[in-house]
Amino acid sequence: MRILGLDMGTRRIGVALSDALGLTAQPLTVLVRTTSSEDLAAVEAMVAHHHVDAVVVGLPLTLRGQRGPQAQQVMAFAETLRRRLSVPIHLVDERLTTVQGTRALIEMGTRRRVRRQTIDRVAAQLILQQFLESQRR
Repeated sequence: MRILGLDMGTRRIGVALSDALGLTAQPLTVLVRTTSSEDLAAVEAMVAHHHVDAVVVGLPLTLRGQRGPQAQQVMAFAETLRRRLSVPIHLVDERLTTVQGTRALIEMGTRRRVRRQTIDRVAAQLILQQFLESQRR
């Protein structure tokens, strides 16, 4: 069961993909956002190309767990995905995943320029891994 994970940013979408057994998440790519319809088409193409069975979208809640303007935009994107795709779409609390990803990259000695290029994929990986682990419990 392959699952696609998305970290929705205002300029980029980080993408991760699970292994075939749905046990581990690996960073896949970063989509540079253009228009909403093109972003949706790109995600739809990845779902088809990788034979994805579900999509996990990170929901950027505030530190208090509330839905702000960014969360509302992500929810609207996820709802459009639900209407366009025939696979389940799951929303997952993504609070602090970018911070965790940045810390991990710093601990690995990754240079700042490289961190900026990879953090979106790593955040998507963390979101997806969190979802996969919650499903095993």
